[in-house]
Amino acid sequence: MQREDLAKFNLPDEPGVYLFRGERGKLLYIGKATSLKDRVRSYFAKDLADSRGEGIVTMVQEAQKVDHVTTDSVLEALILEANLIKRHQPPYNILEKSNRSFNYLVITKEDFPRVLIVRGRELFQNWKESEIKYQFGPFPHGASLQEALRLVRDIFPFRDNKCTPCPEQKLKPGQTCRPCFNRQIGRCPGVCTGEMSKEEYAKTIRNIKDLFSAQFHGLKRRLEKEMKEAAEREEYEVAEVRRRQVDALTHIRDVSLIKDEYRASPGGPVRIEAYDIAHTAGNETVGVMTVVAGGEAQKTEYRKFKIRTVTNDDPGALAETLERRLNHNEWTLPRVIAVDGSTAQMRRAEKILKDAGLQIPVVGVVKDEFHHPLRLAGDTKAIAAHEKDILLANAEAHRFAITWHRKRQRRGLF
Repeated sequence: MQREDLAKFNLPDEPGVYLFRGERGKLLYIGKATSLKDRVRSYFAKDLADSRGEGIVTMVQEAQKVDHVTTDSVLEALILEANLIKRHQPPYNILEKSNRSFNYLVITKEDFPRVLIVRGRELFQNWKESEIKYQFGPFPHGASLQEALRLVRDIFPFRDNKCTPCPEQKLKPGQTCRPCFNRQIGRCPGVCTGEMSKEEYAKTIRNIKDLFSAQFHGLKRRLEKEMKEAAEREEYEVAEVRRRQVDALTHIRDVSLIKDEYRASPGGPVRIEAYDIAHTAGNETVGVMTVVAGGEAQKTEYRKFKIRTVTNDDPGALAETLERRLNHNEWTLPRVIAVDGSTAQMRRAEKILKDAGLQIPVVGVVKDEFHHPLRLAGDTKAIAAHEKDILLANAEAHRFAITWHRKRQRRGLF
């Protein structure tokens, strides 16, 4: 398919899901978009191989047609995309990311179910079927799913891992049930304080289930019906809650879902993450992550990792650090990753990213005997575009790692 072929498909400037098809209508790839017209056009950019990889370039070459489904919001597009990927298993979605690196939404099988985001590798290895009431996914975009669940929680407050139901709290005589933090800010319905019965909470879970099953219009109709019935019974508080839920689903402000986690937003600050390892002859080994965005160190986003799996093995320690970092779906993905070292460290980082289904350029900072930068190795385009920020992030990572390592060493002496 060529760029000029797009005109005949009449793609609208609206949110929705697009479907690339090959010979005989074979489904090749499914994606979501805030603007179907602009998003599909981006597949014909000159830098497609650099931004999305050779597999997607091959997919576009094989494609002969683009179908689309418009949605009322980007949230609905995100959910519909996941449902269609699960149903059809398009080959290039699977090639781009393994099942174990996708994200899933899990609703647990309990009296008061929790609603959680679980990485595929954890779900398939550690969860039993008897623990799961509903499972949705795979979701290709971890950061977008995290933001989507935040929006959904504002409409349908639910319990997560931080909320302990009132009957399960170990209370002393005279004590009352303790509210979790989310209850205090209105994002838990009161499971922890005994304010909500199992029957009422089950209705919330049904609403979330219908939403993530892509039953958008049926969900809205049921809520509207419940609103009218509550008003007729003169239960005006219940009617008002249903009215707000219907209104939120109809006019949801999901502009925060518009990002694609494989690309930085146009015009936005480019996020660089740098990693470094520090130890003394294998003792007190630590790894750190630092972040630079828009030329400035983002110190509130720095992270520390006490290395658990290896001793006196810098590439192995780097691999553990990166794996643990990638388990945090709530952290924004970077445009470039910088590592301290050259070939061994870069290859290890690239393998971890490949196994996770991510295509993020890796740059190695090669140092002299005094730990001063000699040169940058790796992705030449990333180096040319972001050399100054890469060096700043790397310097911060070295400082941060050494400072924390020495602090742990001093603590160990006493």
